[in-house]
Amino acid sequence: MDRTAEFGMSRRGVLITSAACAAAGAIPAGANAKEPAFADAPTMLPVQFKVNGKAVDLTVDTRTTLLDALREHLHLTGTKKGCDHGQCGACTVIVNGRRINSCLSLAVMHAGDSVTTIEGLGSPEDLHPMQAAFVKHDGYQCGYCTPGQICSAIAVLEEIKAGVPSHVSDDVAALPALTETEIRERMSGNICRCGAYSNIVEAIREAAGRRQA
Repeated sequence: MDRTAEFGMSRRGVLITSAACAAAGAIPAGANAKEPAFADAPTMLPVQFKVNGKAVDLTVDTRTTLLDALREHLHLTGTKKGCDHGQCGACTVIVNGRRINSCLSLAVMHAGDSVTTIEGLGSPEDLHPMQAAFVKHDGYQCGYCTPGQICSAIAVLEEIKAGVPSHVSDDVAALPALTETEIRERMSGNICRCGAYSNIVEAIREAAGRRQA
């Protein structure tokens, strides 16, 4: 016996009602609610900072990384985009005296900061001591990672000079020694796919005014 008849409803009516209920359940609970307040937040913001000693005024998307601001907005293409995940070090620049991966930092975070890229270190006629040491010791092959290597190496010497210890420092209270192990540990975030690591170490020691024994 068809029991749907007891309720005055046909099979067709049951199917139509079930389909309507299913469609209603698929609509998100807040579909008709007002958009959250953060949807009205600005996507473009002005930012002012110094790049290689020169004042810079930019208006950028809040999602723009410092790397993209340097390359795409200021056309300073010496800083390279490698992995874009902060793992290779090709994008290393110096901000307020400290090295950072510019691909992991937003441009709007650096208002008032001083940024130094490879273009601000020297010129072909007047190389920075670290640049000259890399040339002398052939601390590069393809050259893609070299700008980041050089920026990082300069920061490494400043870290050692300031007495900042690393994971391989024997005595964290003493001035770190400029050993090969110490240099390799501190430069481990900068990958050279050409494998010029031994030459890079020699270049850093040369720039520090010491020669490998």
